This record gives sequence, structure tokens and C-alpha cells, in this order.
Amino acid sequence: MTSSNLSVQLYTVRELLAEDLAGTIKRIAELGFTQVEPFNFTGLEGLGDALKANGLTAPTTHAHFIGEDAAPVFAAARELGIQTVIDPYVPAERWQTAESVAEIAAQLNAAAKVAAGFGITVGYHNHNHELESIIDGTNALEVFAAQLDPEVVLEVDTYWVKVGGVDPVELLGRLGDRVVALHIKDGPGTRENKDQVAVGKGSMPVRAIIEAAPKALRVIELDDSRDDRFQAIADSYSYLTAAGLA
Repeated sequence: MTSSNLSVQLYTVRELLAEDLAGTIKRIAELGFTQVEPFNFTGLEGLGDALKANGLTAPTTHAHFIGEDAAPVFAAARELGIQTVIDPYVPAERWQTAESVAEIAAQLNAAAKVAAGFGITVGYHNHNHELESIIDGTNALEVFAAQLDPEVVLEVDTYWVKVGGVDPVELLGRLGDRVVALHIKDGPGTRENKDQVAVGKGSMPVRAIIEAAPKALRVIELDDSRDDRFQAIADSYSYLTAAGLA
């Protein structure tokens, strides 16, 4: 395997991007990354130029589009060479009933048809609440996944799966090839974002997670931390490459 299996969610360094986008992208490239995952990419002025200048690509991105006019988002993604646009959040209250979950799935399926016209794939990224909601004995994320069209994908945030009370390794086994990307993060699996640490310094079963979805893109992310987050992504990159997981 090569470092092309690794990416980093730019939300991890959001403050640095706000201060100096071009310089921060350059620093990420200098760590050895060849790919990044932007957030709110249409609002990151100069992102395309910074990626190009540093030989980086963005195969995936986060953007809200479920239930909205998504065509402008997909057009902008195509301009940046982004292949997969992932909606990162649908509020917890929408995951509480079978009818509401079916509506979310239908909206994502409809967006996939629009996205196809731009050569874009769409997906969804979970938090903990989709796992905590149980509908007829099954967590809402799996109820949702079963209703998605074949071309719709998932990015599984393995840390929030654990916070939601589900074993991420077992979940990945059940979801199978639907999962095209993983958020790899570490820590004690609590709701407190500041408890998150560099990959390899917490208690998450990182190797087993990656082995459960070996073809998936591995996206390093920290929502927050008590430590320096840029150093944490550097340490995460070093750990994964040294462990043969990148």
C-alpha cells in the first residue's frame, strides 16, 4: 500500500486555514499527504490553486446538500476534480422514525441522480446519533443504508460509531463495499471532542478497523483536541505509515 490510501479532513486545521490557507495546505503536503478532504469547500477561497500548487487532490469533500438544490455544489466539485461529495450531517431528530429515515434515503438517492449528470458520486457521513437511534431492533444508519441506491456510498466515522455504542469493526463488516471512506480518529470514545488524540495514541482498534474496510480511503480527522491538531495529524500520518496501514 502507498500513501495514496491516506487523506486528511481539513476541518482538523480550520483555524490555520482561516489564517493562511495556502501556507497550511503547503505544510500538509510537506508532511507527505497527497490527498485532502475539504469541508465547506465552496467557502475556502483559493483552495483549488493551493491544491494544484502542492500536487494535492481532493477525491472526497464534505458539503451539505441533502434536501437542497444540490446542482451548484456538484458543479463546483467537478471544477475542483472532486469525485465524491459527502453530506456530513443530518440532525438527530430526523433519525428517530422509520418514515423519517426513509425520507433522508430518498433525498440522497434523488441527489445521486443529479450528481451523476456532473460525474459526481454522493455519500453520507455519520455521527453517533444515527447509531443510537434504534428502529425495529436495528440502528438507524443500517436502516438507512439498506434503502440507498447502489451508486450511493458511505463514509463511516469509526470514532462516532464507537461513541454511538456500536462496534465499528462489526459494522464495517455488515456494510461491506458501500463504505468507500473511513474517518480514522483516536481517543477514549467519549462525546467530548477535546478527548481526541493523534491516531495511535488512543484506544481505538485502528488496525482492525482498516482491515475491515481495506479498500476504503483513510481520512485522518480530529474534531478537536487538547493537543496541537496540526501536530496530531503529523503524528497520525507517521503512525499509520510506520504501522503499514497507509
